[in-house]
Amino acid sequence: MRVLFAGTPDVALPSLEALLASPHEVVGVLTRPDAPAGRGRRMAPSPVRARAEEAGLPVLTPRTLRDPDALAEVAALGADVAAVVAYGALLPPAALDLLPHGWVNLHFSLLPAWRGAAPVQHAVLHGDEITGATTFRITEGLDEGPVYGTLTEEIRPTDTSGDLLARLARSGAGLLVATLDGIAAGRLVAVPQAADGVSHAPRLTAEDGRVRWEHPAVAVDRRVRACTPAPGAWTTDPAGARLRLGPVRPRPDVVGLAPGELRVERHEVLVGTGTHAVALGDVAPAGKRTMPAEDWARGARPEPGARLGGA
Repeated sequence: MRVLFAGTPDVALPSLEALLASPHEVVGVLTRPDAPAGRGRRMAPSPVRARAEEAGLPVLTPRTLRDPDALAEVAALGADVAAVVAYGALLPPAALDLLPHGWVNLHFSLLPAWRGAAPVQHAVLHGDEITGATTFRITEGLDEGPVYGTLTEEIRPTDTSGDLLARLARSGAGLLVATLDGIAAGRLVAVPQAADGVSHAPRLTAEDGRVRWEHPAVAVDRRVRACTPAPGAWTTDPAGARLRLGPVRPRPDVVGLAPGELRVERHEVLVGTGTHAVALGDVAPAGKRTMPAEDWARGARPEPGARLGGA
């Protein structure tokens, strides 16, 4: 089939690569406009745009597909179907009927669980043990369209959202190609999603990354891993400055520390929670590089009984 690929960030690249290596013909790429990136906040193309241009593909970067001229550009490519992976913008009704086989989305959850922008983060945050990926035909409702196929993936105890998303991006690329194969052969029919088991996964904000040390250690651990790498987990140091946190290590054998209370030992920095302690991993003080927590503590020299999080 002639395929229009719609995607923007790095997580979409495995699917684009898989399609380029498949029998399907990628006739063009739809991606978000250039955006500020890096410390200098200079305008930069999306990872998908950079790869598409390298492959010599036509690239469309409309600000909105509500623009009739943008829809005309899409139609002019003559695609049979659009494959969508983390495109980053809603598709208006006028776009949905533009292609013979519609728009097929690769979503990183087992729908109808975790509909929305941050399914992987919410799966980690809520302690799910199994997640997966789903291909479905996009309809007007948010991630409500009929399903073509799924795959499952175990969530490991130390997975960050970044770790899990990278695995799903690789395995999901194969699912997306297989879905298009089935549609092209006429043997794959989308089936409606189940009416029960619906949950929603709105984008996490910076405030969602704030660690509350009065919560149980298991919840602290999940929140930090869910917010790694984005939007980033954080707390405040004893002086009140923001301290970014990498994944922590639960220490169920260490009790007696008050929530947020620090204990600096030779080879680790422990923090109390609502249950038992956790050991800090890497941290990044405001305006400074990421470093092991022990190095931070040697420089910061917190007083005995000092606490994180303003407790």
